[in-house]
Amino acid sequence: MSQHIFVTVVTPTAVAANNRGEGDGSTLSTLQKITRGNDQYTTVSADAIRWGYRERLQNYQPENVNRTFDPEADKYNFKDEKYNAETYIDDDLFGFMDAKKDKDNKDATTKRRGALEVSRAISLDPYWGDIVFGSKGGKKDNKSIHNTEVHCTAYQYTMALTPSSLKDPERAKFLLEAIPAIKHVGGNHARFLYEFRPESIVIRVTEDPSPWILGCFERVGESVGCSRLVRLVEVKDVPASELIVAGEIADTPYGKQLKSLGVEVKRGIKEAIIAAKGMLKMEVTA
Repeated sequence: MSQHIFVTVVTPTAVAANNRGEGDGSTLSTLQKITRGNDQYTTVSADAIRWGYRERLQNYQPENVNRTFDPEADKYNFKDEKYNAETYIDDDLFGFMDAKKDKDNKDATTKRRGALEVSRAISLDPYWGDIVFGSKGGKKDNKSIHNTEVHCTAYQYTMALTPSSLKDPERAKFLLEAIPAIKHVGGNHARFLYEFRPESIVIRVTEDPSPWILGCFERVGESVGCSRLVRLVEVKDVPASELIVAGEIADTPYGKQLKSLGVEVKRGIKEAIIAAKGMLKMEVTA
């Protein structure tokens, strides 16, 4: 059976403006939102998160990625515009699509579905409409003022990967190494810095094809809890032996409960990443 990796991340709490306005000079930048019950929550797209992982791979393994972003020219460059998942880790992990017609106007599209699946990031806290204002330098007129929606919150998202679906299953380790090093996620970072690295993390390495750990973190006072994850382990729907839990959650009553149930609980995120890499079997079944 194939081995699967599921990772749920909750970021630190900070003031976020992870939105995409129409540009750095936009006069209005709204946050993306979803409604849950009677409240609205802000959200960051899976594409924005994938961009952050692409950036990390570009910076640390430039020789192994096909698509690179040039911030000076504000454009992407390709080593091979026909793509090659055998050669390039980004074509393998994230997939590609080259839509085109052949000389007879028939479909000649080449594509590969990305092996890595990423959920939307959802804020842990409801959004109450916070807005900040700014203005351009120099002479002012009626177009000088801009406003930006901001949200003081933490974000939660989940990733799924089946290493045997990769052309090179060893590349799953590169993804795990990128998790604590992810940097720019979302837009508007000309004005804001927001950490998207894990403050707490749950890693599940399993032959179960269903993750079970999506949305397992919730806000508890000023901290974060994971009562649903504790319950899943207690009722044995998720075997304790398949889990690694790490970060600030380790110092909470939830971390202590999980440890008493046999879950591997670590205080350090990077220590957990090393342990998860050790659980991987690099078989190729696809």
